[in-house]
Amino acid sequence: MSDKEKRFWLRCETKPFERRAALTPTTARKLINSGFTVYVERDQQRIFDDSEYETVGCKLVENNSWPNAPIDVPILGLKELAVSDSPLPHTHVQFAHCYKNQAGWSSVLARFYRGGGTLYDLEFLNDANGRRVAAFGFHAGFAGAAAGALAYAAQRNGKKLGPLEPYADEGAMVADVKAKLGGREKEVKALVIGALGRCGRGAVDLFRKIGLDENNILKWDLDETAKGGPFQEILDVDVFVNCIYLTTQIPPFLTEEQIYSVGTNRRLGVVVDVSCDTTNPNNPIPIYSVNTTFSEPTVAAVVGAGNSPLDVISIDHLPTLLPREASEQFSADLLPSLLEFPGRDHVRVWTDAKRLYEEKLAEAAKVEKL
Repeated sequence: MSDKEKRFWLRCETKPFERRAALTPTTARKLINSGFTVYVERDQQRIFDDSEYETVGCKLVENNSWPNAPIDVPILGLKELAVSDSPLPHTHVQFAHCYKNQAGWSSVLARFYRGGGTLYDLEFLNDANGRRVAAFGFHAGFAGAAAGALAYAAQRNGKKLGPLEPYADEGAMVADVKAKLGGREKEVKALVIGALGRCGRGAVDLFRKIGLDENNILKWDLDETAKGGPFQEILDVDVFVNCIYLTTQIPPFLTEEQIYSVGTNRRLGVVVDVSCDTTNPNNPIPIYSVNTTFSEPTVAAVVGAGNSPLDVISIDHLPTLLPREASEQFSADLLPSLLEFPGRDHVRVWTDAKRLYEEKLAEAAKVEKL
């Protein structure tokens, strides 16, 4: 294997407020020690300083310069690229959010088709048991539950949750949420659906750490949802956190009609859709239609005149509320697969991802009439 094959280019993230990185200085050092060359774009938005990468031996390059990188250097990133029609000739490793018929999915893949590039979607890198090799699930659930508790606290004070800012670490987040609740944490009742998964475990962990009574943390998974929604129980808690990984169409958990019908007999004040299948036609929480942001974290659900407010949080990059810890955990989990990337034509995790990409690319080509 030549050194030329052992290269990665870490691009900057252009999504507002996104401070995470697919590759941290810790994992970059391990790649370099294994013979890789790692190029890192300068990025003031990233939680890790440029100097942290430089210290471990990365080669720093200009911000957002990846389009001019050599075609044979794989581009590593996290969130989707900015909307554009420009062809993509490189190999990209990232979350593209275009395999489940999300809005604009075919136009994203059309860029790869026109450029002759390849996409390895991080969401679909699976081990031999079908489990994702790396995921932000735990920190997504943890941060989502925190945001939900903050929205509940604001609502109790007759306010709307203001802009969210990333925390330095988990301790700072927990302390801030407890302070905002002002000693009312024992009153809060929460329901987590998908409680046995990474995301759900993160949400439950946050609720425990901020002091909710264990009996007030309802933990649902497949057994509890087997009967099919909508579920009245969701209306009887203060905060509902959805942590499921949607793969097929299921009955909705909560509907607008259900909310209207109960009128004032609704306790539910905050819905956190960590899963964020906002534009998925099978979204199990069809009471909102837009993704919210760190600057505007909630959107009001339509509840009918005279009824208490219902705020929905649908931020699709919640783990960036804990950017350093979330990045370190994700990058460490991804590292073994990155080390195998030069053998991607015969290493199962990569060949499976390539096969799925080619299937989706063919579907997109038909839709886009390419």
